[in-house]
Amino acid sequence: MSNGLRARQASGGDMEKERETLQAWKERVGQELDRVVAFWMEHSHDQEHGGFFTCLSREGRVYDDLKYVWLQGRQVWMYCRLYRTFQRFHHSQLLNAAKAGGEFLLRYARLAPPGKKCAFVLTRDGRPVKVQRTIFSECFYTMAMNELWRATGEVRYQTEAVEMMDQIVHWVREDASGLGRPQLQGAPTAEPMAVPMMLLNLVEQLGEADEELAGKYTELGDWCARRILQHVQRDGQAVLENVSEDGKELSGCLGRQQNPGHALEAGWFLLRHCIRKGDPELRAHVVDKFLLLPFRSGWDPDHGGLFYFQDADDFCPTQLEWAMKLWWPHSEAMIAFLMGYSESGDPVLLRLFYQVAEYTFRQFRDPEYGEWFGYLSREGKVALSIKGGPFKGCFHVPRCLAMCEEMLGALLSRPAPTP
Repeated sequence: MSNGLRARQASGGDMEKERETLQAWKERVGQELDRVVAFWMEHSHDQEHGGFFTCLSREGRVYDDLKYVWLQGRQVWMYCRLYRTFQRFHHSQLLNAAKAGGEFLLRYARLAPPGKKCAFVLTRDGRPVKVQRTIFSECFYTMAMNELWRATGEVRYQTEAVEMMDQIVHWVREDASGLGRPQLQGAPTAEPMAVPMMLLNLVEQLGEADEELAGKYTELGDWCARRILQHVQRDGQAVLENVSEDGKELSGCLGRQQNPGHALEAGWFLLRHCIRKGDPELRAHVVDKFLLLPFRSGWDPDHGGLFYFQDADDFCPTQLEWAMKLWWPHSEAMIAFLMGYSESGDPVLLRLFYQVAEYTFRQFRDPEYGEWFGYLSREGKVALSIKGGPFKGCFHVPRCLAMCEEMLGALLSRPAPTP
């Protein structure tokens, strides 16, 4: 148990009250996870072609049958992770749906096999519609294949995951020409935080309980962490979404852009990296700069919730949705603060978890039809009633709930302090 946690234990009565609160949240989170998974299992499975519908109305009706590769990969990953780690989800219906989604990806995701570039959008029956010149479809394809291997033991999935990972690393660190993005003279050599974030997440994914791959990717994980950390700019007073390749602030709107939810997500990715490295000094830095700093700047003092975008110089952001409240930043904040508390014992982080979780459950949760609304106005009113679309699928909400249930369970399993 950490020194911070020990120092916080003022009295047996306080600790008992805190355990009751943690237990109540564990039950609340677990019940919500069950409802969310039930929504996707009932409404999203394509029994004819495999894979998943993600464009779902509030009630779960399919309003568009296009299939987004990154959301297909996310749902395969989510189902397999639940199947592996929760006894109540360890059933054939969930695994069979994940396998059907994985086979759909194997057949159709890649544009020109044996090439590795994946489509971004497919028709219902797997014909390519659109491609993006980024690595994110491929990243979630990799996560899906690795989890399928873990859930089924079928080596062909792991072979696919490792080969795709090698290709992604090549694109990022050696030669990006295979992504098809032209190099224009006026374009800044910018690095969005999403790229090293995703790679760090893949390092964690593929290295889990696999000493060989963990060793293979050790240097890559350290490189990713350094690249993320250089997004802390302005003498440590801002986390900027984009910086130059050599870690400097960029000019204009691109350089001033902040995304509080993304910084918080990067924060818990970095926290897991700190846990692997056993680095408490880096952990304290991450808590300060990637948890507390973006929350202080990003929390709406008038209506609650996290702003979607901010400008570091307080200009009005150019994104029309800058003041909206979206589902995924709040999901990431719940994970980040609970993980930070679990590792440090700092009661400030637990209070922030409660603050974000109360807002999130109150504003995003749909008690009538299940799942969460994704898009709220600044005031917290539902702006879009859809439960899924090109960007929202079966991922951020169930991942948040599953991780929080596990962390809350781990906190409750710690021995009570001796009087």
